[in-house]
Amino acid sequence: MALNRAEIELVLTEIAPILRGGWIQKIQQPTPDTLVFDIRIPGQTHRLLISCRPDTSRLHLTSRPLPNPLTPPAFCQFLRAHFQGARIDGIRQVPNDRILEIHLTAKEGPRTIICELTGKTANILVLDAEQRILRSLTQQHNLVGQTYVPPVKRETGSPESKPARFTGATGTGNPISAAIEAYYQDKESILALDQVLDARLRIVKKTLKKERRLIEAWREDLAKAAKYRDYARFGELIKANLSSIKKGVDVITVVDYFDETLPEVTIPLDVTKSPQGNMDDYFRKHRKYVAAERELPPRIARAEHGLERLQHELLAIEQGTWTPPTSSPSGSKPLRASTDKGRKPDNQSHGPFRRFISADGAPIFVGRNARENDELTFGLAKSDDLWLHARGTPGSHVVVRLEKGAEPQPETIRDAATLALLYSDLKKSGKGEVIYTRRKWVKKAKGQAPGAVTVTQEKSLHVNLDKKRLDALKARSTHD
Repeated sequence: MALNRAEIELVLTEIAPILRGGWIQKIQQPTPDTLVFDIRIPGQTHRLLISCRPDTSRLHLTSRPLPNPLTPPAFCQFLRAHFQGARIDGIRQVPNDRILEIHLTAKEGPRTIICELTGKTANILVLDAEQRILRSLTQQHNLVGQTYVPPVKRETGSPESKPARFTGATGTGNPISAAIEAYYQDKESILALDQVLDARLRIVKKTLKKERRLIEAWREDLAKAAKYRDYARFGELIKANLSSIKKGVDVITVVDYFDETLPEVTIPLDVTKSPQGNMDDYFRKHRKYVAAERELPPRIARAEHGLERLQHELLAIEQGTWTPPTSSPSGSKPLRASTDKGRKPDNQSHGPFRRFISADGAPIFVGRNARENDELTFGLAKSDDLWLHARGTPGSHVVVRLEKGAEPQPETIRDAATLALLYSDLKKSGKGEVIYTRRKWVKKAKGQAPGAVTVTQEKSLHVNLDKKRLDALKARSTHD
């Protein structure tokens, strides 16, 4: 639940006198709906967090740093350009509402940042001296240039009019902020877990559907191939009578010397093919039958076993008893039939690799050696997947599987970069640079050993081996 009016008034009473007269040193946007301002006052720097996340919209001073995207969002870039170095003249609450006004003196003169902490409609807007809207966090471009009008107030008795829940912890410098931060840190941890569960639930349901279709297709292939069981015998009979068969006939009747009673058997022929071509066609179809009987039943059995495991996992998720899986995301090694339908092999069947799931639910694959690095990058990875490697040192290739057109989330990038550092020669130092780019910008190095690549259009990230992050990743590991 977001802060209500009484709680906003309470925390504002605590922090407004502290921040008044301070200078904005740094502006960050760790998530699409959260801003953090580093505000300098004589002898001290305070970190002000403002969140517009619908279910946790709030503001308070925070003591913990938050991870940030490598490229700041457009709204953050706008704030940095216009408000870094600005002085805070005051912070006030619109009477009887969940709206705050932060009044500043910036390079261009007086400005106001409006924080509408109104749950589902939460937003942050930047106003000029005439109260015209310059920019909106929610990118409502139709508002730009219009005079700001506060949203309609909700009636008394609504949830935001309830009494304050926070009284503050004794012994802290800013007790209300400390209490709010502690409350929402736990709440957002639960929400983050819920997001991981939701992501996993989507993956399991999608994979179940996919594997069921695959098993059905394999069974159809097996049934089709069963029709060719006797085709080797027909091929041999055509071969024995090859010289007596005239081109253009559609059937032949011959003695079946494979049967002790020596009955006659009629064999259909393709009039467009020569006797030799008909013989070859029968032998080819029989080989298809033999291959299907050898390969498909074991594949179907493995896939059905995987389905059973996935169904158990789905039930655990729905019942709230789910724990990270200890096998591949599909519950078994995904396989594809080798049939005439032209289905391509599933990329995930290439190599075991190390497998993890990021905090945002994205699959992460890590090569174990040079051969796996090569197979991971040039076999499994798709062109838009994210590719990472520790800079200037031997180590594993890391690939993040992304949906087409999707951008990697900041936490996913940092999780993958941590793994790239962990499985490299920089592990002992515990820190280092990791480069990352789209897979399409990674090419094989000509004449070099497997795993050697050339990379273009890369970006870099400095990473420290964070024990909490590593523990979380290991808990979400999906390799055996």
